[in-house]
Amino acid sequence: MANVPWAEVCEKFQAALALSRVELHKNPEKEPYKSKYSARALLEEVKALLGPAPEDEDERPEAEDGPGAGDHALGLPAEVVEPEGPVAQRAVRLAVIEFHLGVNHIDTEELSAGEEHLVKCLRLLRPYRLSHDCISLCIQAQRQGFTMLPRPQVIRLRWPPKVLGLQNNLGILWSEREEIETAQAYLESSEALYNQYMKEVGSPPLDPTERFLPEEEKLTEQERSKRFEKVYTHNLYYLAQVYQHLEMFEKAAHYCHSTLKRQLEHNAYHPIEWAINAATLSQFYINKLCFMEARHCLSAANVIFGQTGKISATEDTPEAEGEVPELYHQRKGEIARCWIKYCLTLMQNAQLSMQDNIGELDLDKQSELRALRKKELDEEESIRKKAVQFGTGELCDAISAVEEKVSYLRPLDFEEARELFLLGQHYVFEAKEFFQIDGYVTDHIEVVQDHSALFKVLAFFETDMERRCKMHKRRIAMLEPLTVDLNPQYYLLVNRQIQFEIAHAYYDMMDLKVAIADRLRDPDSHIVKKINNLNKSALKYYQLFLDSLRDPNKVFPEHIGEDVLRPAMLAKFRVARLYGKIITADPKKELENLATSLEHYKFIVDYCEKHPEAAQEIEVELELSKEMVSLLPTKMERFRTKMALT
Repeated sequence: MANVPWAEVCEKFQAALALSRVELHKNPEKEPYKSKYSARALLEEVKALLGPAPEDEDERPEAEDGPGAGDHALGLPAEVVEPEGPVAQRAVRLAVIEFHLGVNHIDTEELSAGEEHLVKCLRLLRPYRLSHDCISLCIQAQRQGFTMLPRPQVIRLRWPPKVLGLQNNLGILWSEREEIETAQAYLESSEALYNQYMKEVGSPPLDPTERFLPEEEKLTEQERSKRFEKVYTHNLYYLAQVYQHLEMFEKAAHYCHSTLKRQLEHNAYHPIEWAINAATLSQFYINKLCFMEARHCLSAANVIFGQTGKISATEDTPEAEGEVPELYHQRKGEIARCWIKYCLTLMQNAQLSMQDNIGELDLDKQSELRALRKKELDEEESIRKKAVQFGTGELCDAISAVEEKVSYLRPLDFEEARELFLLGQHYVFEAKEFFQIDGYVTDHIEVVQDHSALFKVLAFFETDMERRCKMHKRRIAMLEPLTVDLNPQYYLLVNRQIQFEIAHAYYDMMDLKVAIADRLRDPDSHIVKKINNLNKSALKYYQLFLDSLRDPNKVFPEHIGEDVLRPAMLAKFRVARLYGKIITADPKKELENLATSLEHYKFIVDYCEKHPEAAQEIEVELELSKEMVSLLPTKMERFRTKMALT
């Protein structure tokens, strides 16, 4: 290197970085990695100019360099040793080059070679990894075009592909190979190094690129701090992903929440992406019945989403954001769906808390929950809210303003339930603006089903039976058209769900009309006809559901699949009950209906005897079926005797 000016070495390095950042679509179609390969060649030239690695590091067996090996075992504390002297300085510069070579090979899908370079980088940095000069290289470096971790199911965070750390890269590499625990070790090691460095040193560390910059172009302390904190935030994000894959959901949620908070604190976020991540995190809290935390996430999502277009674009801004209106509307629809789930789950949870053994409102339980309401309010502000709060100052106030309009407490009466219903319905309309039947069939249907479920649970709180009937009628009106539009061959499962739900809505309406008729001294023929029509419609859709379970030869299965066992048994039970509820003045017809009813009750009893596991799915219905199997033959015999006498 003595014959080559240092400025020329730095120039080659900067040129390599510039080539690395060239977007793949700008390369020739037949040579998608052309710029990457050119960058790699320059990095190899710089590496050669720097000379060989120090002998004491270069000759170490590679077996010592894996996770948990030797004196750099992941997770163990390190000593603060600065790289002083020409040998140490050369080792660190080589580590920077090895890092970028590793990233380069990963970008070109040469994972083994990428891992080899990254491990060499770690080996060179081993003595100095906690120093002001090297900590950033261990857990942070700029790169572009990295391969993301596999998406989790429940908690997901999106990030623009820019900044990663060295051990972060190794963590991602191992994750792609489904060796999640190795990824966890690397990422947790990065977290431990960050925490130790901030405790023992604390000053903003040198950025790796500064190794090849002239003194006058070195970064400011503020910029160094910004980059370093950004990298640590990324580390938390990847840990959240890893914990999700390991099904450590509490930890995953904690790290997701921490990631989002830090993004706001350091003003390093993009409104659309931040908002959808916060809304998605709310779904974890909803599943845990932590409605206050879920409400905060959703309120923050609304506020931050409202900033779209108001924040200046940066180099990290995703290309799609701000350029594709469809993305904006899609994310808006997704956030709306998260709000729908919030309202629906909160209402359903309240229903479960207050219903009796036949699904009606239990006034005693309602009174008990009213007494507990004050305790819930007392606990709210002091502890839980502070633990999840996003933002400070004006941002915090804006989020609180949204929160205050939405209850996080379980509704205890119709008026409280109606407020949640109206909010949920507002977001149903908002979600349907994007998720239309043309192009988003499954999503559209799910939104409609949620809308139906909102009406269903609101009906639980309604005391007026006529109004309850109207709510179920609204459900039917929105669900029945879907069965016409859907191809049963391609949407079998969805069709089954809708058929069952429509049948149940008719079933509930019939029960309500029967209860209304029972209050009348002499129900007129119009009411009787209405009850029978509702009965007939319920039977039609239950039978459509049951027929969908038949094989191509129209034979009902001897063994019902676990995924449809309970709904199939419920359908059989309700069909049996519906035949027993048909009102007719013809004794012969009534006897036929009782015989059909008995046939379905017997099916349930016989099936559960042959398949004992089914009994656990329908314990209540099975007991009633057994009772009816013993009672109906006697009733039918009385009918036969009566018919013979007349």
